[in-house]
Order: sequence, then C-alpha cells, then structure tokens
Amino acid sequence: SPHTVRAYTATAERLVEHLGGSALPDLSQLRGFLAARRADGLCNASAARELSAVRAFVAFVGGPEAMPQVRAPKVKRGLPRAISPTEAIALAEDVADQARDAWVSARDWAVLLLLYGAGLRIGEALGLTGAILPLGRVMPVTGKRDKARMVPLLPQVRDAVDQYVALCPHPVERDAPLFRGLRGRPLDPAVVRRSVRVARGRLGLSVRTTPHALRHSFA
Repeated sequence: SPHTVRAYTATAERLVEHLGGSALPDLSQLRGFLAARRADGLCNASAARELSAVRAFVAFVGGPEAMPQVRAPKVKRGLPRAISPTEAIALAEDVADQARDAWVSARDWAVLLLLYGAGLRIGEALGLTGAILPLGRVMPVTGKRDKARMVPLLPQVRDAVDQYVALCPHPVERDAPLFRGLRGRPLDPAVVRRSVRVARGRLGLSVRTTPHALRHSFA
C-alpha cells in the first residue's frame, strides 16, 4: 500500500545513512541504529515496525541470511485507557498495510482515522452514509439514543475518507452505508475489531488497544 511504500522507503534511507552507505549491518550496527531511532522518540510499537522494515530491506539486498538475529521490542502489558499518537498511527498503518486491495487499505485507514481523529464510535463510523459527502470542516453524527452532534474534521481525516471514496469499487449512494465489505455489503464492525486485534499482536500493544480505545485516545 502507499503507507508501506512511504514507511519502508524512509526506513531504508535512514539505515543506509546510518551505516555510511552500506545496506548490510552487523549485529552491533543494527543495535546502534535501533538505539538511535529510540533516542529520536520512537515508542515500542513504532520501533517494532521500524525493525520489520529493516528486515525486509536487508533480506531484499542480501537475502534472509544477511539479517542479524535481534528481538523486536515489546510493550509491557498494562491497562492503558488511551494509546499514544505514535502507537495509534502505527496501529492504523499496520491494519491498512495488511489489506488485500488498495481500496480496502484506504477504507481501513479512513475508518480508524475517524475513530482516532474525530472521536467516532465504531458504530457511528460504519453508520455513515453517502449523505455526508462532500465533507466539510464539520460533520453531523448521530450517536447513542439518536443524539446528534457536530464533529470537527481534521484535514487528514477528510483526505482519508476522500481517498477511500475515490478508490471504492462500489457505488457511493446517499442513503446507503459509506463503508463497504469486499462484496459490497455494509462493513461489519467485527472485521474492524479483528484487524485491530491482529495488528496489536504484531506490534506488541496492550489487549486494551481496541477500536474504542482509539476514541478515548482522541478525547
């Protein structure tokens, strides 16, 4: 996906610069690179993602045997009620990266940004219809007990939704759900929850990292 290309390219460039032009680090060099990245402020989830990109790049250049054996950082299992901005973005990017098609990647990215960047409940996000388009600076949302509110939309959230709409192969209709599954049916919230659950396992995040936790993190 575009997210993977951007992230992996940036990692490869940082690694080569750190090594002074070489792309095949030994164990001490790799540990030095990861330590430098942690000093830049990377959380455990982002550091694990950085290491995954390094593994892919080194294997591409020198083969699987060229990669030194190093453990990915783990996040301590706690009970956080919110996750950090870097962890939230790492989670959303990981979910989008695993999508089988570009439009599904854009869909998952848009849904999670609506939770994290606009504070929507998952049911509210998946209950949106084509009537919200075109997006402006605010968006009406109907929540629990049919209570309506106006939600401000950051440019990044608007761009994510617009990108999904541009790529979606299914018709976007005013009175039909905006977010669709692979066969065009309304997107099941269980699909989003499962994707987040698998992604948090890959990134070593707490079991409390759920779609609803993204909304609490927004708050």
